[in-house]
Amino acid sequence: MSRILIGALVAVVLGVAGFLGVPWYAQSRAEREVEAGFAQIRQNGATASHGKVAFDLWTRKLSIADVKIESAAQPPASVTLGNIVATGLSQPDSEHVAASSIEVSDITMAGQIPGPSALRLSYKLPQLVVKDYTGPARFAPAPGTGPIETYRALTQQFVAIRAASITAPRINGTMEGDPSAAGPAEFAYGGLVIDDIKDGHIASYRVDEMTFTMTPQQPNGKAAKMQGRMADIVTRDIDANAVAALLAPDSATDDKLWRFSGGASAGAYEVNSDIGLRMHMDGIKMGAFGVRPSRVQLPALVAAMTTGAPKSAAMAPELMDKVAGVYDGVQFKDVEVLGFAVETPDGPVKIATTRFDLDDGKGDIAFEGFDGRTPNGPVKLGRFALKRFDIAGLLRLSAKYGAPGAKPAPAEALALFRMLEGIELKDVTTPYRAGGKPVRIDNINLNWGQFVGPIPTQARLVAKMAGPLDASNPALLPLLVAGIDTAAFDADVGLGWTESSGAFALQPFKLEVSNLVAASASVSLARVPRDVFTIDLQQATTAAAQIEAVGLELTLRDLGAVDVLVANYARGHAIPRDAARKALIDAIKAIGAQVAAANIDAASAVDAISRFVERPRQTFTLKLTPRAKVPAMQLAQLIAIDPPSALAQFKIEAQTAP
Repeated sequence: MSRILIGALVAVVLGVAGFLGVPWYAQSRAEREVEAGFAQIRQNGATASHGKVAFDLWTRKLSIADVKIESAAQPPASVTLGNIVATGLSQPDSEHVAASSIEVSDITMAGQIPGPSALRLSYKLPQLVVKDYTGPARFAPAPGTGPIETYRALTQQFVAIRAASITAPRINGTMEGDPSAAGPAEFAYGGLVIDDIKDGHIASYRVDEMTFTMTPQQPNGKAAKMQGRMADIVTRDIDANAVAALLAPDSATDDKLWRFSGGASAGAYEVNSDIGLRMHMDGIKMGAFGVRPSRVQLPALVAAMTTGAPKSAAMAPELMDKVAGVYDGVQFKDVEVLGFAVETPDGPVKIATTRFDLDDGKGDIAFEGFDGRTPNGPVKLGRFALKRFDIAGLLRLSAKYGAPGAKPAPAEALALFRMLEGIELKDVTTPYRAGGKPVRIDNINLNWGQFVGPIPTQARLVAKMAGPLDASNPALLPLLVAGIDTAAFDADVGLGWTESSGAFALQPFKLEVSNLVAASASVSLARVPRDVFTIDLQQATTAAAQIEAVGLELTLRDLGAVDVLVANYARGHAIPRDAARKALIDAIKAIGAQVAAANIDAASAVDAISRFVERPRQTFTLKLTPRAKVPAMQLAQLIAIDPPSALAQFKIEAQTAP
């Protein structure tokens, strides 16, 4: 019996000891694991410490207090955490750990933005909560060799984790540094939520509100307080693998387009300052955003920016060239800024929509619904657009000629044509003079392209506009006397060269001046060589010797110009209009008789012009066809010194019809 009693007592003692020993063992193991992790951080020279570590085996809750980490890099970056509490801890396999919830309190982060301005940033988060976390049991230590290596390691670690969500109710930050830039600044984010993190992908990133206050220094040396607020910031379908590709050691050879995000948007944005600045936007929208690492070359750009202030002015163009590479390598789609408004001394300026696309360094930029004021009155603009604006190319050109002593050659100055492929204006109303009639532009559309060297070989202008005539201009007096106080123009003019055939044509050419005349024409040349498109005058002249004139067709429709001409002649000679018309016809016939003596075909043209003046509102048509090959250079010389001989090179067909 005694043996049984002793055996039972030993079993109870051992059971109690085991019950108490398992938690003690778990606590001890948790402390060792935490310390091992901090030792890993210290491997590259960083300092890392922590306070009390507590582990509850039954609830699987781990707590770590007073965490402090500071990098070895100079200037150092630091992180302090008041307390870390992970609950529902488990180990799905030997390589990963999981937690149903991780809560971090009293977070403070501080660091410096690389670059010559040396801006110092700090963040404070009262609380950060991670739900349904899974990640590696051990993270590789971040190298301390430079910012790129550190960012690369952190990105790789982020790609390795999963979480249902990360939330931070409030983030407060400060920025200190160059007062001429932003000056001391404070900013805050409210309602941060990051959803569905998996394999480097983030379903959405949301911020309910962002606010800031800064005091930049003005040119007069005084500081001006500025405050701003943006609401409802959302970014969707984010891929951190695109960041990893940008930071990869072989990024210079990676020409793949990585999509960084599938789209983003933001709500109302407001900025106010105590110097009178008032700005408002209804919202911002953006489609897909992608990057090509080989063109951006982020490591080279960061290295150039972290070297501090340029040691010579020659280094600035090099940095600008690298910035141009960023524009070459990013792609924006469907960017829209909605409801932009700003107060100016002349009154408010409003733009209903700003649109922007960027790819391969070239962007399409459009401003729609502009409404502003000038000292002479209001200005309205339906649309202003720049087509295929080469931002990267312009930066490189600026970098090239920004170097000390650099002067652009004429051919390189013409390279500016390549920086843009077209301009568009629609529905413009602007005051001509204070209190006067406005100038109205219905449409101006100018495009050019198909370059040979720096020279475009195709261009087209479509324009329709109207404006008041200047009553103080004596040259316009005949029109004003005829009751025409507004001129309206409608034009469609195109130029084009076809290399395969060597043809160059002015076509179409249509011009209508309201209440005066409508004209259309077609002029063509043949055997136009590629070598003629050059700024080398000698080369162009030599090449132009091959060019031949093919012909000309001209149509004039009288809309009132003949009556104005007759009325002006009658007033100048103090005779009746019928007498003035007859005098004009007689003068035309007299000149025609002299021309017809050298070219019998000219008689028909003179007769057609006479009938055109004799009866208003008629249409005059003229066609010139070469009798044989007509070298264009020779023709130009004849026109200058002997017009009748130049005209004799062509067969002339002319007629006038109602």
